[in-house]
Amino acid sequence: MKRIVIDQKIAVCVVFVAALFMSIMDGTIINVALATIQQDFGASSSAINAIVVIYLICIAVVIPASGWLGDRWNTKWVFLTSLGLFTLASLACGLAQNIEQLMLTRAAQGIAAGALMPVGTTMLFRTFPPHQRIQVSRVLIIPTVIAPAVGPVLGGFLVDHLSWHWVFFVNGPIGLAALIFGVIWLQAPAQEEVGAFDWLGFILAGAGFAALLYTLTEGASKGWSSPLILASAAVGVIAITTLVVVELAKAQPMLDLRLFSIPLFRVSNLVAIFGSAAFTGILFLMPQFLQNVVGASALESGLTTSPEAIGVVLSSQIVARLYPKVGPRRLTFGGVLGVAVMIGLMSTINAETNLWLVRALMFGTGVGMAYLFLPIEAAVFAQIPHASTGQASAIFSMQQQLGSALGVAILGSVLALNHSGTTINQNAQSYQYAFLAAAVLAFVSACIALFIRDRDAAATMAQHGEHSELSHSIA
Repeated sequence: MKRIVIDQKIAVCVVFVAALFMSIMDGTIINVALATIQQDFGASSSAINAIVVIYLICIAVVIPASGWLGDRWNTKWVFLTSLGLFTLASLACGLAQNIEQLMLTRAAQGIAAGALMPVGTTMLFRTFPPHQRIQVSRVLIIPTVIAPAVGPVLGGFLVDHLSWHWVFFVNGPIGLAALIFGVIWLQAPAQEEVGAFDWLGFILAGAGFAALLYTLTEGASKGWSSPLILASAAVGVIAITTLVVVELAKAQPMLDLRLFSIPLFRVSNLVAIFGSAAFTGILFLMPQFLQNVVGASALESGLTTSPEAIGVVLSSQIVARLYPKVGPRRLTFGGVLGVAVMIGLMSTINAETNLWLVRALMFGTGVGMAYLFLPIEAAVFAQIPHASTGQASAIFSMQQQLGSALGVAILGSVLALNHSGTTINQNAQSYQYAFLAAAVLAFVSACIALFIRDRDAAATMAQHGEHSELSHSIA
């Protein structure tokens, strides 16, 4: 029987999109199950919160090493090993019999997830030439925005009609199918030359990023003056500062921080950090507003926030066509400025606001975010040497994690500081201040985007007809 041959561009897209969807959805679907898990196990609030924090910290520890691992052991096999581990860990989470077992299996999930995104991104951008990357981004944007929207809705349904165990079991079929597909059709790329493993850089990066992530995710709830939070922040700052000094002195570092000397890479990362902070902050804030102020159910809350995903998907088709002619600078600036306006308007909503207006604002936010996601993802690696793609992917993935944590930290703190009363109107006002803070983050992102130089991203701006082959192959 003749073996079916699949183009590597299609194979990489299929496997990466499936893994990306699964890992992103996992980060949101669990939120609606936490209360049920706490009740089922009789666990404390701190133990339940640890389920989320452990996952994020393990991701932060692994990401810095992901570039070296992919280059040393081959991106295909590191990616598929991570995918297999993530799938098995998900099933183990669903089978957990106590809170300790769930923490342990969530840690395993985080370790696997820490390599999935950066190694998958490396695999993707080594497969596609620069002028086709905007078209790839148009495809990859779908799981990036659909998964956070699907997670709460699907999670609420599974918890209500089956049990909390199914929010983990749902990963099984997706992961297994992607793993089988990858083993059969993914080709192992040429081996990259790497030096010895940088243990000092790994320890400093893992400790530093994990401590900073813990500080940002827990600061609002535990209090920024808490000794634990202050100690965590100090460890993070000291470790990252030492990391910069150590890595710049090495010929073959764990993280090649010299890549930040490339203007487009540096500016794109800054734009993405503040843009991600605003967007993730809204996805964190809006469901709470709808449930705590408006009194909406978890399912109704999920359905009200989901129009942002529709906006991104629809708008991305337009952005992909404009990018080759307009370039990343104007698209990103205009889009994120529009996001700032949409989020600013959210600061006027209250308990009496018609939910269709909220849905329209979420849709408008999604439309604007497509003008950030696609241009930045296409342009950020435009001037990165082929051999440094793994390093660049690890750095870009790390800033995405920190950007998301930054958004939740800032908005959570604003929400806590202004939560001065218990009445619905006072509660709504605290959310309004938090929405304004998110609008400021988006505005900062837009201002930084003005420093992008389109000529630096010229390699990613295909001329007419150059992307037609890709468009047909992955359509």
